[in-house]
Formats: sequence, structure tokens, C-alpha cells
Amino acid sequence: MIAEIISPQLPQYATFQDWLQDTSYFEMIVKGLIIGIIASAPMGPVGILCIQRTLNKGRWEGFATGAGASLSDIIYAIITGFGLKFIIDIIEDPIVALWLKTIGGILLFLFGIFTFMSKPKETTKVVKRNKGTLLQNFLTGFAVTVSNPLIIFLFVATFAMFTFIIVENFIAQIIGYIFIVVGALLWWYVLTWLVDKVRNNYNMRIIYIINKSIGIAVMIGAILMILYTVTGHAIDLSEFRFPFNQ
Repeated sequence: MIAEIISPQLPQYATFQDWLQDTSYFEMIVKGLIIGIIASAPMGPVGILCIQRTLNKGRWEGFATGAGASLSDIIYAIITGFGLKFIIDIIEDPIVALWLKTIGGILLFLFGIFTFMSKPKETTKVVKRNKGTLLQNFLTGFAVTVSNPLIIFLFVATFAMFTFIIVENFIAQIIGYIFIVVGALLWWYVLTWLVDKVRNNYNMRIIYIINKSIGIAVMIGAILMILYTVTGHAIDLSEFRFPFNQ
């Protein structure tokens, strides 16, 4: 009895999916980060505004703009989550899970195509303007993003694809939402850092490359997840040992 408490027998996992399902907190952290980055990365109006302010005003003014967009994103994410409570059916009906995840993957793939094909307008010419406060930059970033509720469709797709809603574990769900914000903020931090570093050599080609790279990554990820959902083939880890299983 004492030996079991001191050195408990940890479960063995045959597939990566089994491991994720048995570690819901880590799962929600990873899913939250990925969803947050996917929601923030495409160079839409707020992305261009963030870059413009980084060039014209400074890195932290640009980051504050992105942070405002992150607040809008999490609001829409929570609204989407509450609206998708029916996902609980996935637990009881595998057919519902199959269709929902497949449709989510298709929507995510279409989002990747849209991102790849998008052509942001040149609005990043360097001009001298009043910096404004960080709060003002934050609020305008929020206003630009919250005025576009179409982001809800992206959250519907990603939530379905990643089975993000887990009503039986409220704490894990909260952790997932928190890390959506963390993922979004991580993206804006990296983007403003990169733009600040290359400001002397900056041109719109950088945005095109970012958009196309993001689009390709999202499309590939969506295809892989659709194939996994349809075929049911998991990654076989029978020959691999996680450190905590040794």
C-alpha cells in the first residue's frame, strides 16, 4: 500500500490519442494554444493595423493593439462554447462526432484556402503620428476585431475539430479558454518582435509570405485531422515510451 503511494503504477498508453484523452489538462492547454494562434495569425485588418502601429509608433503600441483583438477573440470563443453545448452528444453518439469533426475539418481547410489567397492592402507606410496611450491602442484593436463576428465560424470549426468543449470537466474547460488567450498573445508578441527587428527592410512581401505560410499550415493540418477522423487511425506508440511511463 505504502509502496503504491510512493511509487504509483502509471497507466500505459497504446496510442497518442489515448494519452491525450487521459491527460485532459495538458490536452486543453495544447488545444487552447493552437486555437488561439489559428484565430489570430491570419493578416486581416487588425493584423495590418498591428504591424502599422509597430512600424509607426513602436512595438508595444502594436502589441497592445493585438492584445485588444485577443480580448475580442476570447469573448467570441466563450459565446461559441456556450452555443455548442450540444457537442456533449459526441460522448454518446460516435456518428455525431464523426460528422461534426469532419465538417469542422472542412471548414478549417476552407479557412486555410481563404488565408492563402487573401491579399492584404498596403496600409503600412511609415508616417509620424501621435502614439496615443497603450489603452487607446488596446481599445481600437478590440473595436476592429469585435466588429467582425464572423470569427465565430472559425471557432465553431476549430472547437468541433479539436473537440474543445468538455462539459464534464469545468476546470479543464477554463484552462482551455485561458490558453486561447495565451496563444493569441504569444502570436502578437512574436509578430511585433519580428516586425520591430526587420522594420528597416520591411515590405508587404513579408505579410504575403506569412499569410501563405499560415494558409498552407492550416490546410495541411486540416487534411491530416480529417483523414484521422474518417479512418480512425491513431499514431501507434506501442514502441514508444513517454518519460512518465518508464
